[in-house]
Amino acid sequence: MNRLLALITICLWVLPAQAEPGRHWRTVDPTSMGWPTTELQALRDYAELRKPTALMLVQDGAVVASFGEPARKVGVASVRKSLLSALYGIALADRRIKLDATLGELGIDEKPPGLNEQEKRATIRDLLTARSGIYLPAAHETADIREKRPARGSHSPGTFWFYNNWDFNALGTIYRQRTGEDIFESFARRIAAPIGMEDFSAGDGRYALSPASRHPAYPFRLSARDLARFGMLFANGGSWEGRQVVPAAWVRESTTAHAATDRPARGYGYMWWSLPEDGFGKGAALASGYGGQLLAIIPSKRLALVQTAESGRSGIGTRTRDFIGMLRRIVAAAP
Repeated sequence: MNRLLALITICLWVLPAQAEPGRHWRTVDPTSMGWPTTELQALRDYAELRKPTALMLVQDGAVVASFGEPARKVGVASVRKSLLSALYGIALADRRIKLDATLGELGIDEKPPGLNEQEKRATIRDLLTARSGIYLPAAHETADIREKRPARGSHSPGTFWFYNNWDFNALGTIYRQRTGEDIFESFARRIAAPIGMEDFSAGDGRYALSPASRHPAYPFRLSARDLARFGMLFANGGSWEGRQVVPAAWVRESTTAHAATDRPARGYGYMWWSLPEDGFGKGAALASGYGGQLLAIIPSKRLALVQTAESGRSGIGTRTRDFIGMLRRIVAAAP
């Protein structure tokens, strides 16, 4: 069977439910857990049609369904922002970062002619919610961001949402300056190691500069099975095997909508997309990256759905709205 085709392993017994996987993910008989075969087949059909690099559905620390190559590391694009958000929650609890600190107070600027006085009044909180009011070119921005970027000075900080790589990249600079830590080494030590990621190392990240900005992007490479662990960490309120890895208050706050967006049925938290409680349950959220990199967390059902995708696949491609449509079916069917 082609390695990209769906593989759902049916075990001879069902292990006791637990909130997190052990050293390795375990696989369970989904029908014995109460999963309907119709929805599992729909998930299989979705994977066979779109051919993502990997698609994983996990619940209570076990793999319900797995497709493709879950151990293969891919660039997860803007999912990086949700990863950094988790580090911000830890740094905030350690009092190394204050959300109401302004860029002026922090000494954050840009290449000449630099930020103006209005822009320097933007806070860390404004950047986390993509409401800085700073509309400048940035590393790793898409053509859509460039085309839709508002005119400079058109909105004051904290008043207008715009999905803005300048904000997200400057947050990387602020994190490194305020904590004295490299983003990727910090993630490896503070999150990846405590939750037992199997594939990630600090070498799977890099800094990407643009000639137009002094603030680099910070792309990550992750496997689907490691991204699923991160998803379960947030679905469990930031706790892992009795240890609070990310503060529970930050998990709630960062996945709660603080701004309305231009995307249907999605708000924006602290570098997470929030999903509506109606249909997805309380605390549901999405980390989303260009090209089909997606992680959905559904705390009410104790589950996460992960998709990774590389260019050049022979399927019909991956669209966020199709993923969310499948997610809605999965949530409705989940035991």
